[in-house]
Amino acid sequence: MLEWLYRADDVRPPSAPSGGAPLMLIGSPMDASGFVTLAGHFSDRTVITYDPRGTGRSNRTDPAPESTPGQHADDVRRVIEAVGGPVDLFASSGGAVNALALVAAHPGLVRTLVAHEPPAVRFTPDHEDAEAAVRGIRGLYEKSGLGPAMVKFIQIVSLKGPVPPGFADEPGPDPATFGLPAEDDGARDDVLLGQNLVTCCLYEPDFDALRAAPTRVVVAVGAESEDELACRSARGVAERLGLPPVVFPSNHSGFLGGEYGQHGDPVRFAATLREVLAG
Repeated sequence: MLEWLYRADDVRPPSAPSGGAPLMLIGSPMDASGFVTLAGHFSDRTVITYDPRGTGRSNRTDPAPESTPGQHADDVRRVIEAVGGPVDLFASSGGAVNALALVAAHPGLVRTLVAHEPPAVRFTPDHEDAEAAVRGIRGLYEKSGLGPAMVKFIQIVSLKGPVPPGFADEPGPDPATFGLPAEDDGARDDVLLGQNLVTCCLYEPDFDALRAAPTRVVVAVGAESEDELACRSARGVAERLGLPPVVFPSNHSGFLGGEYGQHGDPVRFAATLREVLAG
């Protein structure tokens, strides 16, 4: 159960309506605060955001230790139905995995899905080592807490090329060098490492349902993300859908304009997204 899914300020009405469908922007575990810059480039549309379960203002009350892409997809379904769809949907990272689950289950709710770098690692050539690394990072989190596991996560998302065997077993840098706690505080409630990492990265989309859906699916990759795990995963998903991936400016966080202290290339990113949505 969730205490809430979205609030009034998550639905931004257009200042100069163009007649386009509502545009929903989602991530995971990124919440609505990560899409402020991107939303500002679509003032001609209604823009919808929300906080995925367990993030931002969305408090989980269910006892399960993990959330699945299917559960996240059903949350997004409820938001779309409450606000009024169908929508165009831009989904990034774990949000892109959840969006693939949504379209497979409820294709009539989404006109165009732009799935930006879904980290579905089972569709990379080195999938066995990638899966072992994901499970190993989760195991390290359970054993040693946030700092050591997050260091390994930071390493794997920025790694260029195949994941080496035994990646998670190799010692990582001092967490303090990343501003992370070196001591284990005993908490195991991190939304990324505890709630979503394994279920998201090891998710296998229903490709038959996606190919049969009336939804136009576009798989996007970052121009600067080449050979990184999320980009390679996205290319694997695109291949299985029989689609050429569309290259977007910048990197995995290319739409950010200062959110979380990160800067991509949001102006060119938004222009590319607008072109893709226009077909």
